[in-house]
Amino acid sequence: MNAIKETNFTFPGQTNFYRGKVRDVYTINDQYLVMVATDRISAFDVVLPKPIPYKGQVLNQIAAGFLEATADIVPNWVISVPDPSVTIGRICKPFKVEMVIRGYLAGHAWREYYAGKRSICGVSLPEGLKENDPLPEPIITPTTKAAVGHDEDISRSEILEKGIVSEADYSQLEKYTQALFKRGTEIAAQRGLILVDTKYEFGKADGMIFLIDEIHTPDSSRYFYKKGYHERQQKGEAQKQLSKEFVRQWLLANNFSGQQGQQIPEMTPEIVQSISERYIELFEYITANPFHKPENQDIMLRVEKNITKALILLP
Repeated sequence: MNAIKETNFTFPGQTNFYRGKVRDVYTINDQYLVMVATDRISAFDVVLPKPIPYKGQVLNQIAAGFLEATADIVPNWVISVPDPSVTIGRICKPFKVEMVIRGYLAGHAWREYYAGKRSICGVSLPEGLKENDPLPEPIITPTTKAAVGHDEDISRSEILEKGIVSEADYSQLEKYTQALFKRGTEIAAQRGLILVDTKYEFGKADGMIFLIDEIHTPDSSRYFYKKGYHERQQKGEAQKQLSKEFVRQWLLANNFSGQQGQQIPEMTPEIVQSISERYIELFEYITANPFHKPENQDIMLRVEKNITKALILLP
């Protein structure tokens, strides 16, 4: 299937190249970033061996829509989206924390709570909560931004004590995080979804804070279907999710959780196709728009051509 596993382009003015877990990032004239959302997929901080067709396009287009819909809250890094799988933006110096915000007790937070912890990242949690219950109010549970390996939970006080972020900047990051989550929650509700938890990344350029990277995508967020949520909670049933959690659950069911020595289960064509279909379903729910698969063409050629054209227009 036509999917982007990796790119190896060379562009005019290119000064650097970085391959992340799922993105290939080109630096142009030390001013701009060209971010290609490949179809690689990662879970438990491990890149899985096969790409998922259309995944990069899904994430890039969802992120582009949400960045545009939140630009009145906080400026973002985007200059243009010249291709369904590409975003071009200004270079920002990233803060070394990810701002994770949670409205419900799910995923990592639930696993910590189930293990007996009643404080996550310095935030106290009440007794008596069940998995996927709403929290009394959204909580920010930041993580360190690891270059390699797993991100680690960290508290607000540790961030300030270690000087990772200044108090003035961190207070602003908290305000932006809360406002973005509120907007994301409102948009999700219009789509019949619940925004359960998500993460935001910020950076600085010319003394200003910018929202960077993708936001409100299935890779950075967890969504529940609103319809039937309360009934499922009352019956103690699992919630119907729209997120990458289904990939993690498939891996866990096949004895893989990213630990050393574990073997990634076989990604059969059927598994790859089913993951691709779930991503497209998620796109259509979150955006309330039909997903358009690009016409039958050489995807790599298209991406390279669209980037090259867009670079000519940069100031």
